Parts: sequence; structure tokens; C-alpha cells
Amino acid sequence: MMKMKIKIMGMMLVVGTLVLSGCEGNHRAVSVDMQGPPIFADVTVHDPSVIKVDDTYYVFGSHLQSAKTKDLMQWEQISTAPQRGNKLVPDASKELGESLKWSKTTTFWAGDVIKLSDGRFYMYYCTCKGDSPRSYLGLAVSDDIEGPYKDLGVILRSGMEDEPSDDGTPYDATIHPNAVDPHTFFDKDGKLWMVYGSYSGGIFILEMNPETGFPYEGQGYGKKLLGGNHSRIEGAYILYNKETDYYYMFLSFGGLGSHDGYNIRVIRSKTPDGPYYDAEGQDMIACKGKEGSFFDDRTIEAYGAKLMGSYEFIQSDGEPERKSTGYRSPGHNSAYYDAEKNEYYIFFHTRFDGRGGAFEVRTHQMFFNKDGWPVVVPHRYAGEKLSKYTKKEITGTYKLINHGRDIDPDIKESQDIILDSKGKITGAAEGKWRKIKDNQVQLTIDGKVYEGFFIRAWDDDAKAYVMTFTAMSEDGTSVWGSMAAIEKQ
Repeated sequence: MMKMKIKIMGMMLVVGTLVLSGCEGNHRAVSVDMQGPPIFADVTVHDPSVIKVDDTYYVFGSHLQSAKTKDLMQWEQISTAPQRGNKLVPDASKELGESLKWSKTTTFWAGDVIKLSDGRFYMYYCTCKGDSPRSYLGLAVSDDIEGPYKDLGVILRSGMEDEPSDDGTPYDATIHPNAVDPHTFFDKDGKLWMVYGSYSGGIFILEMNPETGFPYEGQGYGKKLLGGNHSRIEGAYILYNKETDYYYMFLSFGGLGSHDGYNIRVIRSKTPDGPYYDAEGQDMIACKGKEGSFFDDRTIEAYGAKLMGSYEFIQSDGEPERKSTGYRSPGHNSAYYDAEKNEYYIFFHTRFDGRGGAFEVRTHQMFFNKDGWPVVVPHRYAGEKLSKYTKKEITGTYKLINHGRDIDPDIKESQDIILDSKGKITGAAEGKWRKIKDNQVQLTIDGKVYEGFFIRAWDDDAKAYVMTFTAMSEDGTSVWGSMAAIEKQ
């Protein structure tokens, strides 16, 4: 089939579909779709927590950072730091000064915003000393999603030194929570909850009063769900899926620095306040560091279904020269179900290989596999839709990422495999594959079975739409594949 080249905005695009080979061992050709490349505008928000208001998505994060978008691709920064003139809180040192004074800090950690029945927006903010769990979790309110927010007062404190903790006992950082990283959500029955915690004594949950936004009295720190003994687990975010009837808790394991192995995991429960289990059926209450340990990553890495960690799709032989944008330490995510589109999204911040500590927001689409676990599209969201794919469209050379279950400071680099027309997998890994219905996939790689989906997505490195797959095994290991952008000779 003929192909045409059109020069648009200084870039040469291939228009039309190239002849694609489904023969064993042959490379697959890839082209840019008729609609042309997506246009992205990126923003800086650490620990992005999402809320949608009318047709606009907003993310709120640490340092009173915030941003918004209508299409999940072109973002607009709203605020960047807790300095005077910040749109959310114009004078944080005055309005939220009590929290800064208690925590002995000048900045804010991961915040969360929810709209309650009175039509106002409630911002759960937190501050932390950083080198200890001396923290303050408070509540502020605004009539406008973009502020200004007015303080309503403290919800919880932690890290007491010479006074009883908020549950009435002496504060113990190995068993009590660090009062940061809140996420407040309604369950399927309309009850309001807040999950929170970071490192220290673990992740806790409280039942909240939907009229006031504060917890019901008498709960102390609430119910413990997992963690303890300073295990590096934080950023809990809970999303309900009515199709599976599970509450999914997303978590970040490991340290958040570029080389600290930050990674995103997921667990689930039939009730919002647990118990939560991972893909292997392990009760997450047992997920914690060993007694007397500090940052014991080796113990906790055996828990939770791992969705993604640091990775990079390495250029395959025959691909055009390009610059890779490998992710380092993606994490502290939120998630959202868009009922109008019937699509699930995961929002997170990530650092990048070769860019030091700089971070940006990324959004990827998610699907739930036949076992009821979320799997994430390998490339950032660009409006892609699940479709019906033929075996001919699917067969070819893929760059495989196996995210494993470890907490690894190093980037996991892709390796080339071939999905041939006879259902075999060869190359850096061996096994078999089969397409189920229109777009589902079952992969058997080195003896382990993975369930997931095929979807055509935008490869921002190759500047082309390529076939991809995303799947998870029964033990909670995720694999991704992105078709190599190689034209058949």
C-alpha cells in the first residue's frame, strides 16, 4: 500500500496504514494515525490528587501546588508554591500558620480536595517536619475550587514529644500514624471516609461526618489497615469499581527520590475500611517492617500488586534515532472513573531519567482484567480507545517491560520479544499468547500467566501510534509491551 508524507508544523508525518507483516520473526511497521500527533502541555504537581468539577479535572498536591485540564493532555498550572499570592491560599503563613508552627516547617505535604453536599470545596491539607512524623492534618474550605481556602482547624496531629497523642496514649512512631497524605472519599452507600498515613505506624482510616468534613468523635487515629515499624508505604488513595464491587487502594512503596525505588501498588477490599488483600490473597495488615527495623523494603516488597516502577523503553534495532523519556520513581497517585466516557485513569508524579529531581504530572488510562485487577496502559494518555484488533495488527516485535515485585532503585529496561502469528513468544522471553474476544490478551511468559488487554496508544518517544499490551499475573506482577516502531523493509 502506498504511503504519503505530509509536513505539518515542521515535522514529517506518515499518513495512512503501512503494509504490516504477520509472519514469524518479521518486524511490524508502524505509522502515525490520520488525526496526527497529540499535543501535550505539562505541569509540576507533586503527589497529585484528582477531582473533576464540571468538565475540568483538577489536581492538588504538596507545596500547595495545583493544576487543571479538560482533556488530560494539555495542563495549566494554577499554583506552584506556598508563597504570598498563591491562588489557593494567598497568605498561608497567616491562614494556616498554626499547622506550620506545630510541624516546624515552611511548606505543605500532599493535600486532597472534595466537594460536600453544601456545594463547597473542602481541602484536607497537611504539614510535616520531615525528619520526624511531627505532623498536622487540617481542613480548609472555599466556595470556589481554585480558592481562596479559609482554615477550619485541625483534624489530627502526630509526633507528640511531651503530651499524649491523639488517641490518648504516648506517641509511638512504630505503631501510630504520621498524620499526612489524606484522601477523603464517599463509599458506595454514601458514607464519607478519610484514609491517611505515611511511613511510621502505617495507613489508617477514619469515618467522617459529611456535614462538617471532620471525623466523628471517639475514633482516635482510626482503624489501622497496613504498615508499621517505619515501613516506606504512603500515598493511600481509594477508588470503588461498581463492576467488580471492590474498593481498590493504591499505594506508593519505597523512597520517593529519583534513585529510591518509588513504585505504585494496589490492593483491594469488599469494604472501605478493610480488610485489604493483595493479588496473592495476603491480608495487608501483615505488611509492615520487622520489629526494630527502619525502612525495611525487602520485607514489604512481597505485598501488593505492583502496577509500575522505574522503567524505560529502550530503542530496538532498526528504530529511528530518538530520545527516551524513561520514568524514574513514579508514584503517589490518585485515580478516577469518568462515567461519561466509561474510562479509568491513574494520575501520578514522576521523575525522569537524566533530569535529576525534576517531576511532572502524568496520566495513564487503566483497565480491569478478567481477575478484577487494574492494568495500566504503558504510554501516557492521548485519547486512546479500546477497539477490535486483528491478529495481523497484533503480531510483531515488542519492547517488553516486566515490572516485577521488587523495590528497585534501578530503571527496568525493555527487552525485545516477538509475538508471532502462531501464538508463540520468542526473544528475550519465551512463551505463548492468545487474543481473547476483541482486545483481551492472555500471555504466558516464562511459565507465568498474565491477563490484560491490547490497545493502540501514542508512543511519545517514537512519535507514533503503536500497538501495546498491559497485563498482570496472579501474583501481582505487571508486564507491558510496546510495539517497536520499525518499518518492514
